[in-house]
Amino acid sequence: MDIKDLLIKDAMIMDLQATTKKAAIDEMVQKMYDAGRISDIEVYKDGILKREAQTSTGLGDGIAMPHAKNKAVKEATVLFAKSKKGVDYESLDGQPTYLFFMIAAPEGANDTHLQALAALSRLLINPDFVAKLKAAETPEQVQMTFELAKEAEEKAEAQAAAEEKSQDTNRRYLVAVTACPTGIAHTYMAEDALKKKAKEMGVDIKVETNGSEGIKHRLTAEEIARADGVIVAADKKVEMNRFNGKELVNRPVSDGIRKPEELINLALSGNAPVYHGDGEATTTNEEKSDNGTVGQRIYKDLMNGVSHMLPFVIGGGIMIALSFMIDQFMGVPHSELASLGNYNQIASWFNQIGGAAFGFMLPVLAGFIASSISDRPGLIAGFAAGALANAGGAGFLGALLGGFIAGYVIVFLKKLFKNLPKSLEGIKAILFYPFFGLLITGFLMLLVNIPMKAINDGLNGFLTGLSGSNAILLGALLGGMMAVDLGGPINKAAYVFGTATLASTVAQGGSIVMAAVMAGGMVPPLAIFVATRLFKNKFEQSQIDAGLTNIVMGLSFVTEGAIPFAAADPLRVIPSFVVGSALAGGLVGAVGIKLLAPHGGIFVVLLLSHPLLYLLFIAIGAIVSGVIYGLVKKPVAQ
Repeated sequence: MDIKDLLIKDAMIMDLQATTKKAAIDEMVQKMYDAGRISDIEVYKDGILKREAQTSTGLGDGIAMPHAKNKAVKEATVLFAKSKKGVDYESLDGQPTYLFFMIAAPEGANDTHLQALAALSRLLINPDFVAKLKAAETPEQVQMTFELAKEAEEKAEAQAAAEEKSQDTNRRYLVAVTACPTGIAHTYMAEDALKKKAKEMGVDIKVETNGSEGIKHRLTAEEIARADGVIVAADKKVEMNRFNGKELVNRPVSDGIRKPEELINLALSGNAPVYHGDGEATTTNEEKSDNGTVGQRIYKDLMNGVSHMLPFVIGGGIMIALSFMIDQFMGVPHSELASLGNYNQIASWFNQIGGAAFGFMLPVLAGFIASSISDRPGLIAGFAAGALANAGGAGFLGALLGGFIAGYVIVFLKKLFKNLPKSLEGIKAILFYPFFGLLITGFLMLLVNIPMKAINDGLNGFLTGLSGSNAILLGALLGGMMAVDLGGPINKAAYVFGTATLASTVAQGGSIVMAAVMAGGMVPPLAIFVATRLFKNKFEQSQIDAGLTNIVMGLSFVTEGAIPFAAADPLRVIPSFVVGSALAGGLVGAVGIKLLAPHGGIFVVLLLSHPLLYLLFIAIGAIVSGVIYGLVKKPVAQ
């Protein structure tokens, strides 16, 4: 199949009217539907928007390639659109976009389709070709431009093949891998950009593509061994262990398209990180890490531990809470209230299962913080640090600190054992790292547990004794934090703090802190629902429809449902959310409502000490936030 078979006249827009990204996508998707190439506008558009959410397909230099591969596509198509005014498409270079290629691939697209789409991506690297497209005035001229470009490309490929056979083995040599989530466009554009720039710089390069048509030009062990450096320009996982010991530059696929020279220079500079098969990457003093700032790395490591811990907290916490409910329903003598949750046999089973899961909470937290820092060798030291924190009374804060200690102990050991003879290389991961990592981390944790236990006991005592104004202030603070960034670092900090109080408050009937946190997190999506109902003239129809889905998200304690609204107008939306969430959290703290579960929203309402009052407080917070948001929001432009 040729490009001209995909680029049909009926699916071209020679004068795109839209000036915004949303309007441009709507106009192109509608044209695709009118041309009979897709069967369902919403399904196909949803695929386009999901791809845009990963990273903008506005590639820069006035070009965008939105694309989707889903069941709505009846026939593989490339829609061409040209804007005379330019569209604010949120391109990677921040400049207006003039040329659009909206790619539609069927769910079962075969290799022929995908190869044609890859060929399109490669053509767009050529500035002369792009200039001719910008000058085209009719669909016929667009098709002719592609036909002439294809002929020129075939000649260039033949010449490149001849040059490859006569490669100078003394020239610098790189290998690269390109990949994007859908594997239709960016994968091949990055491949061609790297090849073109390498040729200009007098560098030989082989590029492996991980696209929708599978892995092409797979790198061999000999090619990797010969290479002076490795470039991975990818937005999805690729096979990495084969690059063990090589200097490697790991960047998003968009950098492969827009910054090929920078990537090639860094890969050949001698300052690129050295990749190790166990996940470690070491750098020279001059090289700036590609992994972000120190704060970003710490947050990433912490969230790796938290994300792995939460299933244990949620599953175990709800099982323990159910054991209390069962005993309450079945009845427990007043003299045996100390055994609540364990008195009746059925309740005891639930409690044992939940307790087993809860027991893994701190080891898992510390273990996966450590593994984020030092990969698999950090797991054993991290798990042990968490277990020692649990046994020593240091609790959540001790396990958190222990995870970082364990991770950096392993990093230290890796540097210490770096120059061991190759004959001992195989036993480092199975003997040296586990033994010495456990030895050093274990003794450090015995020392750390002493001050951390004192801090933890003091904190628990303060939380369990909260009443009156203290509880109101803490509830309002945590409730407000849940609305500040809607699932970001501040939200997660408040949530983790709340879950950390559960283990020590189960015997007292639950955690006021956790109740305030969940109330604050439920308010923003519900506020969206309230605002879109009361102020319909200020919202587009799609936003009003989204308001209905937000009531479900709010009741389910999925704060992230409000993110699209906050992202569109943060200066008005977020403050209105914070007011309502802080109000709901403060009211929960004032009354002292306790919660036994770490998640669940309305579905765990029976695990609250005052369920009806709790729901009332959330409703009050949502109404206050919704009204404020509706009042400050600008009306939709007519």
